[in-house]
Amino acid sequence: MRPPRLNRPLVLEEAVRHADGLGGYGGGWAALGTLWAEVLALGGRDVAADQLLVSTTRYRITVRAAAPGAPSRPRPDQRFREGGRLFRILAVAERDAAGRYLTCYAEEEVAT
Repeated sequence: MRPPRLNRPLVLEEAVRHADGLGGYGGGWAALGTLWAEVLALGGRDVAADQLLVSTTRYRITVRAAAPGAPSRPRPDQRFREGGRLFRILAVAERDAAGRYLTCYAEEEVAT
């Protein structure tokens, strides 16, 4: 198996919740750090939703492994950002038996 080409910097983000001062909560995203990644498209589809066409593309994103529980280890409730592009992480698995890399299956949605 060839080593991945980690040639794209992606910002790993996680959802944060904060009190809005009125008894409720607001949300946002906080950057956890930048990971170098290999990003490969797996396939896509277009779906019509509420007078809008949404293009969904699935990706396989490979990053260097981090220990379970480490803040730099991606999780399915997080996302990657590349400029204005957002990749929602759906699943994470070890890529190789030695545990050197992680494969993140992600999805990007774009309204067209």
